[in-house]
Amino acid sequence: MSSDDETFVAANLISRQHFFLDHVQILGLFLALCVFVVIKTLRQKKQHGIPVWPVLGMFPSLSLAVLGLQNNTYEWLSEALCRKNGTFRFKGPWFSCLFGVITCDPRNLEHLLKTKFSNYPKGPYFLDTVGDFLGDGIFGADGMNWQCQRKTASIEFHSAKFRKLTVESLFELVYARLLPVLEDSIKNSTQIDLQDILMRLTFDNICMISFGVDPGCLQRGLPNIPFAQAFENATTGTLMRFVIPTCVWKAMRCLNLGGERKLKMSIREVDEFADDVIRTRKKELASLLNRNDEIYSEKKQIKPDLLTVFMGLKDEKGEASSEKFLRDICVNFILAGRDTSSVALSWFFWLLHHNPEVEHKILQEVRNIVGMRSSSDHDNDEITVFKPEDIKKMEYLHAAISEALRLYPSVPLDHKQAVEDDIFPDGTILKKGTRVIYSIYSMGRMEAIWGKDCREYKPERWLQPSDGRFMSESAYKFTAFNGGPRLCLGKDFAYYQMKFVAAFIIYRYHVKVVENHRVEPKLALTMYMKHGLQVTLHRRDHAS
Repeated sequence: MSSDDETFVAANLISRQHFFLDHVQILGLFLALCVFVVIKTLRQKKQHGIPVWPVLGMFPSLSLAVLGLQNNTYEWLSEALCRKNGTFRFKGPWFSCLFGVITCDPRNLEHLLKTKFSNYPKGPYFLDTVGDFLGDGIFGADGMNWQCQRKTASIEFHSAKFRKLTVESLFELVYARLLPVLEDSIKNSTQIDLQDILMRLTFDNICMISFGVDPGCLQRGLPNIPFAQAFENATTGTLMRFVIPTCVWKAMRCLNLGGERKLKMSIREVDEFADDVIRTRKKELASLLNRNDEIYSEKKQIKPDLLTVFMGLKDEKGEASSEKFLRDICVNFILAGRDTSSVALSWFFWLLHHNPEVEHKILQEVRNIVGMRSSSDHDNDEITVFKPEDIKKMEYLHAAISEALRLYPSVPLDHKQAVEDDIFPDGTILKKGTRVIYSIYSMGRMEAIWGKDCREYKPERWLQPSDGRFMSESAYKFTAFNGGPRLCLGKDFAYYQMKFVAAFIIYRYHVKVVENHRVEPKLALTMYMKHGLQVTLHRRDHAS
């Protein structure tokens, strides 16, 4: 080999060594950066309760929860809140609006729902996010718009006419429609999706008492109701907007892509139903007002439903309610009356399946109440009919339903936004515009609130030891019906409805969840069971 060749080889080897060393240095720097990021993230986790990644913030952890690759989103939040004593700051990606405070501390809830109520409206971010679906209805409204709707609905909900209509419509739905559907499942030895059936019942019920129309969802054969699926899709798609960065979902909406396209189609179907309800009711009212027959007028007065009352409202200019406003009224009250009670009852029956001793105590209470009736109060036929006074006496059932709502609240999360700078009772500082999410689901899983047995299903925690009567809790400890000025108007109606349906089913049937049926919450505005509740019914010995 010549000296030139040797020089070339040596130079080549040196070049390769430099190349190798350069790459080792780059790799070393990369590994050092990775170690730095991991250490910083772990320190952030210790500080915030959740890993905080550079640029992306807590979004990767949230995404894993939403996709079901770790605990469901509600459990994920609960674990983080437990680690941080009830409150932590959520940090999303730098380019998003996903920043705010998440809390389940009762002191903070009383502060924002009652003490400083005026400083914590739903806020423009919430209205912008849910506006396509809920519009200017009572759930997202603030200020005078909310006050007007609440005052009008409150007067109607507390009227004797409304209570009478509630009792009559529920009696019709349970004994004339629910009973045949349940009996058919026994006769044919078939499984049923109890959540679907309960949603049909509560949907028919809220439409009958609020809008004066009967959609007839709960019938033998369980007819296909496209609206029901569209409504559920709309609640799911709307909630996903709170998870996805605002700029992303708004771009998807503009381009009509992905989940936003599905949401738009679902809302269109919901709007069609609401428009049909409004048209039908207006025609009925016009027909009644055009009749001059006194006998006819005496026999058929205008129904005392909520929609009719809102149709009669005038604004400050003396103009009648717009079609859009009436549409928003319909959608918001369907959400309030259909989803909340039905999903609560679904979780209630699932809990009974896993706690047979509670079911036995409820059955004994109902049987005792039936047995204490005087001879004149007993039913002449073979079907035991529950009366309002019977339902009022069911203290243990009331406790059992409340306990189910504590663990599985129908609305698991809610949202507020600070108007001015403020400080929570726990010391958390909030700047003007800060979004606050309070996790009602997490509250039921906090040892500091409910004790070490907080995850156990124990209706007894709601009963007075001395006489076994139901004992209510603070609305800022048990927030299933919200609290303060926004306390749920339909709370009494919901309890009556749930107790009536539960007593009827438990007295006649043993409900058994199908083996290996997967039960988990769905991420939506209300806490649906993601796969429904597949059950079989078995008739009680005393039931015909």
